[in-house]
Amino acid sequence: MNHQAPFRSRQIGRNALIAALLLLIGLGAAPSERWGFWGHRRLNRMAVFTLPPEMVVFYKKNLEYVTEHAVDPDKRRYATRHEAVRHYIDIDHWGTYPFPEVPRDWTEALMKFTEVGVVGSDGDTTLLHRDTVGRQVLISLNTDGGALQVPYQSDYKTYFIQEIMPQYYEDEWKLSCDTLAMLFGLSPGAIDCEKAYAVDHFSEYGIVPYHLPAMQRRLTAAFRNRDIPRILRISAEFGHYIGDAHVPLHTTTNYNGQLTDQVGIHAFWESRIPELFADQEYDYFVGKAEYIANPKDYYWDVVLASHLLVDSVLQIERDLSKTFPEDKQYCYEERLGRTIRTQCQEYAKAYQERMKGMVEDRMRATILSIGSAWYTAWVDAGQPDLDNIDKYQYSPEEMEELQVLEEKARSGNQKGRAHE
Repeated sequence: MNHQAPFRSRQIGRNALIAALLLLIGLGAAPSERWGFWGHRRLNRMAVFTLPPEMVVFYKKNLEYVTEHAVDPDKRRYATRHEAVRHYIDIDHWGTYPFPEVPRDWTEALMKFTEVGVVGSDGDTTLLHRDTVGRQVLISLNTDGGALQVPYQSDYKTYFIQEIMPQYYEDEWKLSCDTLAMLFGLSPGAIDCEKAYAVDHFSEYGIVPYHLPAMQRRLTAAFRNRDIPRILRISAEFGHYIGDAHVPLHTTTNYNGQLTDQVGIHAFWESRIPELFADQEYDYFVGKAEYIANPKDYYWDVVLASHLLVDSVLQIERDLSKTFPEDKQYCYEERLGRTIRTQCQEYAKAYQERMKGMVEDRMRATILSIGSAWYTAWVDAGQPDLDNIDKYQYSPEEMEELQVLEEKARSGNQKGRAHE
């Protein structure tokens, strides 16, 4: 595809296919699923209006795309087990604020919490471990002949990047005994090793602050290449992950109140409150997008700011539930032909008032962050010209991919940790 040329409308037959798929997307999903997607769509949509004139015309032409596809990452939870961890981080699993135990760099974090084991001829397993000698950090492997050691930040890091990280999306991480021996300066076969392996003990607790800088780089590359399909797809999905990082309950092991007898508070805070009050009461106009000088630090700051609100989110609802009439806390409502149990509007109103604008503040911060992320990628790519680009039209391959994704989402078989 020539990305330098304006995109033109396709044949009538394909337009009919598009219409059919949009009908499937709009009407076919489970009612509870459609209800939960409202916030992400609204955040992406409003972020467009933070952009400078050189960008806003292009994004306005494709406003429906970045709005509708804001929810694709949640749908992908039903397609791959690797998706769920991109939406959250249980940062309190690793310690207490500001969590100095957790490296801010992705390679460092994965390396620190990945187990590497060597299974000997007797069937016993020996694990590599970190030692500190003086001021130097070493990686060590205990053998019958003594401890083998190499510098952690140089030799082992190089080995980790070359031998382990490329297997990140594999079901099992298998290591070569010979390569492991060479790490310690030995010849192949020099250590008692029948097999070697690595196990990731980090990702299951979430990786959102690491995924966001990666998305930033991908969007920058898409702008640099003037790859319109990728610009739009990454923009839409990037907005989703940024939105998740701004939600306090996406930063804690108690992500749905399951540890404090408050099951359902995730959807209450993230979906029910904004769906009831955002359009009537919230101010969406947050000013102009700003350049993000250091994306890694910026996104970590977002996560840490969200986490500082966790106690308030939980405590306010807990206190309210003890004083509010119990028979007025939950109601039944009709949604898309189904009767659902949800928090009563009066109870939701009381919760919002006690939080003193917290949900609105996080939504406003999200809108500005999404716009700023898009703007930063465009600037870092050299501010490519986005004029004279028509509204994007789906290719047949994209239509097929979207249909498969929608069918996966409709299956209800979510992979990885459940959203709530």
